[in-house]
Amino acid sequence: MKNIRHISKKYTIGAAIVALPLVAGIVFLANTNQNSSETLRQAQLLQAKAAVVSQSDSEQFKNYQKPSNAELKNSLSAIQYAVSQQDATETPFQNQYWDLEEEGIYVDVVSGEPLFSSRDKYESGTGWPSFTKPLNADSVVVKEDSKLGVIRIEARSKYADSHLGHVFNDGPTILAQSEGAEPTGLRYCLNSAALLFIPKADLEKEGIGEYASSFSRTIN
Repeated sequence: MKNIRHISKKYTIGAAIVALPLVAGIVFLANTNQNSSETLRQAQLLQAKAAVVSQSDSEQFKNYQKPSNAELKNSLSAIQYAVSQQDATETPFQNQYWDLEEEGIYVDVVSGEPLFSSRDKYESGTGWPSFTKPLNADSVVVKEDSKLGVIRIEARSKYADSHLGHVFNDGPTILAQSEGAEPTGLRYCLNSAALLFIPKADLEKEGIGEYASSFSRTIN
């Protein structure tokens, strides 16, 4: 009987040890999913009032279309195709724009639709280009992404439907942390491979000169 109680105690302790990581994992997933839902709500509220130029008023936006898959395979590099079309993630600190500080507009690598401004870019320390908000209220689509088993908030371009990256609610909340960008509390963590950078001096030539005036605006 003593041996039976001893064995029973061992199995009870063993079951508890096995159960602890499982419980911790369940709690982690619940907290992560709840956090992601709040991030999505914050991003949707932010984008509802963040327009600089209304896309519906611009004839330019009617021309932004996604080419065929065959055309994309010919025009995009391997990493550009993998990121924008297959939802891949590029290597941090080893991409084109993570530390770029020049003034200008970041457009979709597939369609050329304007997405983000250098005004809203800041150094997040993650190794990917990070922004506090999109350029326009309706230029970026945010939605839940559960491909890795954990719900995250994905950012995609409106017209080309390119995968851009993800949105997190650990962005700067005060101006001193945001390097001059509007401190929204959100971090749009993007892949350089999904973007093309248009310098401020070339905006007119590229047909998006209406954004040049945005660089002289002050944060309210």
